[in-house]
Amino acid sequence: MPLCLLVETVPPPSITSAADALALAGVPNVSRETLGRLATFVALIAKWQAATNLVAPATLPDIWRRHVADSAQLVAVFPETGAWLDLGSGAGLPGLVVAILLAERDGHVHLIESDTRKAAFLREAVRSTRAPASVHQGRIETVLASWQTPIDLVTARALAPLPRLLDLIAPLVPLGVRAAFPKGREYRRELDDASQSWEFDLVEHRSRIEDDAVILELTRIRPKPRTP
Repeated sequence: MPLCLLVETVPPPSITSAADALALAGVPNVSRETLGRLATFVALIAKWQAATNLVAPATLPDIWRRHVADSAQLVAVFPETGAWLDLGSGAGLPGLVVAILLAERDGHVHLIESDTRKAAFLREAVRSTRAPASVHQGRIETVLASWQTPIDLVTARALAPLPRLLDLIAPLVPLGVRAAFPKGREYRRELDDASQSWEFDLVEHRSRIEDDAVILELTRIRPKPRTP
C-alpha cells in the first residue's frame, strides 16, 4: 500500500493593523501619526472601492498584508531614497504608502495615473493623509515624454510585464534612472524577455510578504544596440 504524506500548509500571519503591516514589511518605529495616516488611507480605499474598483475585491479582507505591507517593504529596501516616481499608481500602491512613510522625513512621491476616477481618489488620499505626493493625471508615455523633475527611483506594481515597463521608462534612461519593480513567481521569464532588448545591472531583493516574489532593482539601464 503506497505511503501517503500529508503536507500541512501554514497560513500567512494575520495582519489587521498598520503597526502589524509595517512590522512585517521591516519598517518599525514609526509615529502614531504615520499609523493614523495609513489607517485613513485604507479607510478611503474601502469607501471608494465600490465605485472605482481600486483593488481586487478578494484582497480587501487581507489589505494590510497584501497591499500595505507589500508596498511598505520598498521603503525598507530603499530607506535613503527621497524622490520617487510611481507609474500607474491606481489605488496608491505602492506610491501613496511610500509617501505616507516619507511624511516625517525629506521626501516626495510623484504619482502618474491616467484613469480619471483613480486620479481623483489619489488627490483625495493625498489631501486626507497630508502625504508628500503629487498626482500627474495622464498616460505614462505622455507624462514622461517631457519629464524634467529629478528622481531617485521609479516604481510600478502590478502594472505591466518587465519589457513593457522598460519601454515606458525609456525617456528616463538617459538620466540614469534606477528602477524597483515588485514581481511575482514568473519574474525570471520576464527578465529573459526583457534581456532581448535591454541591458541592465540587476539585484533581486526577496519579498518579505509573498513566497517566490521579489523586488527587481535595475540600474545602468540601456537599450541593446540594434543589429544591422
